[in-house]
Amino acid sequence: MNKLFHLCLTALGLLIGMSEPALAQVPNAAGEAGQGGDPQAVYHGGLVTPPLPKPKFKLIDTSGASFDFATGTDGYVTLLFFGYAHCTSVCPTQMALLAGAMRRLPRDVAERFKVVFVSTDPGHDNPRLLRAWLNHFDKSFIGLTGSEAQVRAAQVAAKVPATAGNLAEHAAFVLAYTKDNLGHVIYPAGVTQADWLHDLPLLAKDGWPER
Repeated sequence: MNKLFHLCLTALGLLIGMSEPALAQVPNAAGEAGQGGDPQAVYHGGLVTPPLPKPKFKLIDTSGASFDFATGTDGYVTLLFFGYAHCTSVCPTQMALLAGAMRRLPRDVAERFKVVFVSTDPGHDNPRLLRAWLNHFDKSFIGLTGSEAQVRAAQVAAKVPATAGNLAEHAAFVLAYTKDNLGHVIYPAGVTQADWLHDLPLLAKDGWPER
């Protein structure tokens, strides 16, 4: 997990023009690095410093309707992932672990989240196929697609590596945007369901503590 985490942080850091040390503060196992205002709020994901603004883009959801990502997720904790339905490793693993954790949350906590999966293979992942694939994990998960140019633009807006036609190199991490519409935490491939169960209730809290 540490190697994958390092690669995710490096890619994200290069895209937003920052050095890796300025990008993220990785909490240690002993819990010494607390989130400002709440020393016990130690995230198992990587903290992004400074946080990333929630991107603005429009794509097509699985019902065929236009979906404005910024306005459609406003007021929710939003978990954004770029991948594709016929991926055989990272995508189904991330979605399955996240869905399993979400099912174990109290309903009032789970309702504070929107999980958005953007297909990086719009030529294959039509809305009907994408909806069927996401339903294997959670029917509330939002699936988005569009033209290749639109998907690349969404990736650029979200500051994640654009696929440029190579699906195997899609971003392998989930970006978590809290209710302040800022991306504070990323979750690379390798996070466990226990990690999600630890962090989701923290993310669901109103606001983000100031340092």
